[in-house]
Amino acid sequence: MKMTKTFGLCLTFGVLAMAVPSACSAAAHAVKAPRGFTALFNGQDLNGWRGGDTFDHRKLLAMPEAERAAQIAKWTETMRAHWSIQKDELVNDGKGAYATTEKDYGDFELLLEYKTVPLADSGIYLRGCPQVQIWDYTEKAKFPLGADKGSGSLWNNSPGAPGKDPLVLADKPFGQWNAVRVVMVGSRVSVWLNQKLVVDHALMENYYDRKLPVPPKGPIQLQTHGGEIRWRKIFIREIGTAEANQILAQARPGGAVTGKGIGERKQEQQLAAEGFKSIFNGKDLTGWAGPVNEYQVVDGAIQCRPGKGGSLYTKDEYADFVVRLEFKLPKGGNNGLAIRYPGHGNPAYDGMCELQVLDDNYEQATGQQIDARQAHGSAYGMVAAARGYQRPIGEWNYEQVIVKGSTIKVELNGTQILDCDLSKVDMANVMANSAHPGKDRTSGSFGFAGHNDPVAFRQLFIKKL
Repeated sequence: MKMTKTFGLCLTFGVLAMAVPSACSAAAHAVKAPRGFTALFNGQDLNGWRGGDTFDHRKLLAMPEAERAAQIAKWTETMRAHWSIQKDELVNDGKGAYATTEKDYGDFELLLEYKTVPLADSGIYLRGCPQVQIWDYTEKAKFPLGADKGSGSLWNNSPGAPGKDPLVLADKPFGQWNAVRVVMVGSRVSVWLNQKLVVDHALMENYYDRKLPVPPKGPIQLQTHGGEIRWRKIFIREIGTAEANQILAQARPGGAVTGKGIGERKQEQQLAAEGFKSIFNGKDLTGWAGPVNEYQVVDGAIQCRPGKGGSLYTKDEYADFVVRLEFKLPKGGNNGLAIRYPGHGNPAYDGMCELQVLDDNYEQATGQQIDARQAHGSAYGMVAAARGYQRPIGEWNYEQVIVKGSTIKVELNGTQILDCDLSKVDMANVMANSAHPGKDRTSGSFGFAGHNDPVAFRQLFIKKL
């Protein structure tokens, strides 16, 4: 359970490897990681770990270097006083700063085992954010907080939000080891406790500022919270772009988080079973209208011809819908998703909106400054999206857009970067005081607002709601 002064979040910065107290004996041999994984704890010393606390990852990054180093050193000192190594176990006495990885992680699969004592209360911080909950599921005093539901949940999510409570009670009796598996892609988290799924592809909320998504990278932290807890077999595997996109593409209850690719054909069959329809055959622009001669299909993806553009849109119209797609940007690339487009005019103004598709480092790439409401994922000129969640240039990004009534949600690479209601936009303060006559449209085509750059789109699936 997260309490204001008892949870730890920090960023990963290089700190000298910590020596363990002399009274502690190191393991006789290093821990062997499963294939594809790296051991975070080697069973012998605290190499790769530093101290940490409940502290906003972004604020730590923003500190001057000397101040940041001093803060980390302070945490590390108290951490070293309360953590020890006994055989191949990393043991905390219930006090001190949290064991925090020196390295930051983005998308990953984490494996570990823990054993704790009655009345204990701990957790695992992901990217420095609290937390995968660990507590005494028999402590009646905490039943009102959800202790009786068991461990493994994202306890700091809002009440009623997916992941807030575990799907099943999976804790083992005290004295036995509990095995945890976590898969995190973007802000999407799945947790298995003792091989039982307890969190299914839920969005993890940012405890420090719920208006912002969790950071794109951060450390793994093992919390201290007043009772002895032992950890062992701590392994991590970083997830690459292709696998991350496959996990996101499989997003459905009970089947989205295997961490294994399923193949394009099977993916299409799965999406069809869920009510999604492919709107691009990967070969030509059948089913599309507008300046089709300005676009081309290259390696199974739609993109503008060199120096060309314009608004390409589906012949079918949609009211409320979900669209899933992959896109790849060139350096400084610019395009957009046309939402409820009428087939004429500018999608940003005559359609419901244009959801910007833009290089997150556009200013550095072009030397041109942009309004926050022009950044990737923004409802162009009206509502700004969170930045910093794109993959590097040249890699495929996975995006999902949900349009319901006047509301739009944009999820980029597993992180929700926009959640807005266009009916509540103050039109007196939109970018450049531009009119948006199509903002309140209730249906229209889906498409692309090409701006002469070879931005590529593929794996296009849409579902009417």
